[in-house]
Amino acid sequence: MQKSPTPQPAAALDNRQLDLPLFAEPGSTLSSPLPSASGATPHGQQPAVPLAPDGSKLRSLVIGSRTLHYALKRSARRSIGFAIDGTGLTITAPRWVTLADIETAITEKQRWIFTKLIEWQTRVEQRALPKVDWKDGAEVPYLGQPVRVTLGSPHGTLAFSAEDSTLQVPLPLQADPQQIKDRVQGWLQSEAKRLFGERLAVYAEKLGVNYRAYALSSAATRWGSCSSDGKIRLNWRLIHFPLSIIDYVVAHELAHLREMNHSPRFWQTVESIFPEFREARQTLKSHPPELLPTL
Repeated sequence: MQKSPTPQPAAALDNRQLDLPLFAEPGSTLSSPLPSASGATPHGQQPAVPLAPDGSKLRSLVIGSRTLHYALKRSARRSIGFAIDGTGLTITAPRWVTLADIETAITEKQRWIFTKLIEWQTRVEQRALPKVDWKDGAEVPYLGQPVRVTLGSPHGTLAFSAEDSTLQVPLPLQADPQQIKDRVQGWLQSEAKRLFGERLAVYAEKLGVNYRAYALSSAATRWGSCSSDGKIRLNWRLIHFPLSIIDYVVAHELAHLREMNHSPRFWQTVESIFPEFREARQTLKSHPPELLPTL
């Protein structure tokens, strides 16, 4: 009796784009994780094998002069999936696929894997730079421009001056950094709530749609979302960007009320109310939420 040939595994990239549905376009590829977190190490060294978030040991594969560590998950899926995030490389494979098949698939995708790991490492290094020192004179980005925080408001109230880009906070000079942070962040969120609502009204009228409700979010990986029942959520940290970027995200989410996908028709809908969307989208691709100042 002739033995049936073992089905060959297919390999697929998980196009998660930092979990930002804003940018999930046909043909896009994942952009995330660290060589250090995933364990790419020089050949000849014997590094300690890092652990996965659940405490389990990662698997290792030597590829040329580098050792790659990865987490392996088994599932009922029919192909081998590759995903990279802050924890490194995760591979999800069918239960019937052998380790040899998996390692062959890794080797075939090595260029993509190491490129994305390096990209994530660069993001992590940049992420450590913009940290706000919460004291008198601290600066935070507001609508694309730095705003200087000054303590000891003479009127005893929080006041913003657009003329000289200062935010007067009614706290003493010796105030605790956490107090300063809370007051400034509260102001930024209130500004976001007000301004986003105004821009939603403008673009909803342009598109001729109605949304049921909107709220701010603090999502680490999403700039915005729109549910099928017309509820919109916008990341309050968009308030750091120029108004054109805010308008793009607003137009993007409202366009989902017409097209709940990222098809060509969806992008045509976005363009119909915000023709400059390509430039704004590229800006956000270069500035994901985790690269904003640590607030």
